Amino acid sequence: MLLAFRRGGVEERLKPKVFPVFEIFSHNDQLPDRFANAVMAIGNFDGVHLGHQAVISAARLIAQREGRAALALTFSPHPRSFFKPDAPVFQLTSLAEKAQLFEATGLQGMIVKTFDAALAGMSADDFVAMLVDGYRASHIVAGYDFHFGKGRTGTPDVLRELAKQRGADVTLIAPQNGADNLAVSSSAIRDALENGDVPRANNLLGYRWFKEGEVQHGDKRGRALGFPTANVALSPDCRLKHGVYAARAQAGGFWYAAAVHFGGRIQFGGGAPLLEAHVLDFSGDLYGQKLRIEFIDFERAEEKFEDVEMLVRQMGRDVDAVRAKVAKAVAAPVTFLQAKFEQI
Repeated sequence: MLLAFRRGGVEERLKPKVFPVFEIFSHNDQLPDRFANAVMAIGNFDGVHLGHQAVISAARLIAQREGRAALALTFSPHPRSFFKPDAPVFQLTSLAEKAQLFEATGLQGMIVKTFDAALAGMSADDFVAMLVDGYRASHIVAGYDFHFGKGRTGTPDVLRELAKQRGADVTLIAPQNGADNLAVSSSAIRDALENGDVPRANNLLGYRWFKEGEVQHGDKRGRALGFPTANVALSPDCRLKHGVYAARAQAGGFWYAAAVHFGGRIQFGGGAPLLEAHVLDFSGDLYGQKLRIEFIDFERAEEKFEDVEMLVRQMGRDVDAVRAKVAKAVAAPVTFLQAKFEQI
């Protein structure tokens, strides 16, 4: 059957009755017996956007009704990056970030299948056998357009038929729309971020897009200018538009407004793109710590100024604008998933 998903209903408030600890399984790990007959949400889930959340919520509801666990099965690397290694896809979420999102949705665990030549060459029948016979999935939940198997021969109808032959059920979720009736897809979110349209990306995600990374030592130039920054290297596949962003940073268990620059530091000779976060009103040492950055809005494009004094003046204006935008954002109502992260 093809189900539409209603956001914001009682399903978002349900909590699992069992399996309170989120667990992660790799490639060929054998699932413990407590996950036998689990309901399995399956897909790439890059971004865990509103469409993915509909798949996950359906899996959770089925699992709760039947007293089973709800798991997600996802892939690494992204299949498009496997088939085109010279043009890797701009991944919205790392595996660690994806795990956080899965856990926040109420899933009990995730399976990370390595997308390699063996998996790419697997027939549709063998793929379903892996899910039902190997992982003992009793119910598979996927998006309306999920394709699998060698040459993408496994269509949604094939999935339903092959699963039925093995005694498993299948639920397919209809396409979802975000705010302003925008169609939800990972590609649309990537396009929005590449163009600096953070509000649109966040509307389609259902939470503020975020990145996490370890704070690295830099050249300390920001400190000398009066705007010390915490530097984080993002994945080379990140194609976020270069420029200055209004954001929030989580440091030491607290949230702070942050003026974030992402780019090649063209003012000082360029280099590999780096995320530099000036965390407002924070005092302390962040080196070696994990920093979480939530993006709220695009402030201005990266540019080179005539001199450092002009840059410093602009940075002051950036901080004022960022402080106002962050204050407005955090005062607004938040989604279910965003609320979960507010508690971190």
